[in-house]
Amino acid sequence: MTHIDISPDSEFGIDNLPYGVFSTDGTDPRVGIRYGDNVIDLAVALGDHVFANPSLNPFMAQGRTRWVEVRDAISDAITHDSVAAQAVHPVDAVTMHIPIEVADYVDFYASEHHASNLGRLFRPDSDPLMPNWKHLPVGYHGRSGTVVVSGTDITRPNGQRKAPDEASPTFGPSARLDIEAEMGFVVGVPSDAPITPDRFAEHVFGAVIVNDWSARDIQAWEYVPLGPNLGKSFATSISPWVVPLLALEAARVSTPVQDPEPLEYLRETQSWALDIDLTVTWNGYDVAHPPYREMYWSPAQMLAHETVNGATSRTGDLFASGTISGPEKNQRGAFIELTWGGKEPVSLGDETRTFLEDGDDVVIAASAPGPNGPRIGFGDVRGCIVPA
Repeated sequence: MTHIDISPDSEFGIDNLPYGVFSTDGTDPRVGIRYGDNVIDLAVALGDHVFANPSLNPFMAQGRTRWVEVRDAISDAITHDSVAAQAVHPVDAVTMHIPIEVADYVDFYASEHHASNLGRLFRPDSDPLMPNWKHLPVGYHGRSGTVVVSGTDITRPNGQRKAPDEASPTFGPSARLDIEAEMGFVVGVPSDAPITPDRFAEHVFGAVIVNDWSARDIQAWEYVPLGPNLGKSFATSISPWVVPLLALEAARVSTPVQDPEPLEYLRETQSWALDIDLTVTWNGYDVAHPPYREMYWSPAQMLAHETVNGATSRTGDLFASGTISGPEKNQRGAFIELTWGGKEPVSLGDETRTFLEDGDDVVIAASAPGPNGPRIGFGDVRGCIVPA
């Protein structure tokens, strides 16, 4: 047995314990938790074969009671220095893999600031928000097969583009490649029935950081009348660590005032809005600090809307918030907003950018308040753009 030393202000302390899938030179991909700068192999530490799987799905499907039992067991083992030494690996010595087998992927559009900014950009002579926006969480169904783990290179997508002054579309690499800084939520317990907001924590296992890469020129030409397709489906990056909802109770806050009052199926007894701070870094320069607490719709309301029509939910379903933006310019979570459609370039040292160029590297990090002082870290999600 071994004692594991960590910094007292680590974002990966005993109050966090996020789950991921890792491998070493001597092991196949398996489930571990992060504690400080270490990864603890749960199959070895707890002697449970469910953690020898290459995804979290089998464990997540066991349900909330089991999630609590495992969290308590590993916390107790860490506290009493009873973790087997062979279960502990330095985080820098392991390879991280996508933590879940993604069943379905839905992306929402839940930030009023983001939706209003895009409305002003695209429809300057109309109301920024569409008539339905404050009545329901707007979303679209994405592609689960192109959800990738942090660190995966992002190939610039090809597609049709048509500028306003062009008579017909052309085909080629996207020239307006963008990011979307988001939070994503992972379903653990499936359901064949609608999931009400107050049952959110019975079904959702945890949260990840999401970068839903976006080809704005491809999207602008294709999305009317059915919505995003090729402009979004080429890649969605997620962080390797899934922070359990059980670690986020201290981060719960109220949503902004929702007016008009949502229909009954969207009403929460206690809000699952979360006080999460994100930082977007572009080629090593911090360019934005999106605040998740500003989101108009909570993740519980998103899931309620996603399932209210009878759509089933499965273990491994991922749904994301859409771009997170706040009221200030430096809180905008997409470069189309940050550069106001490319009219206001961002300074990156000696260079400027409007949209992503080949070789650009983007990192999105996030953290939330913890119950006992240290913040709860989500790690980060990163990707580098490579040519089409």
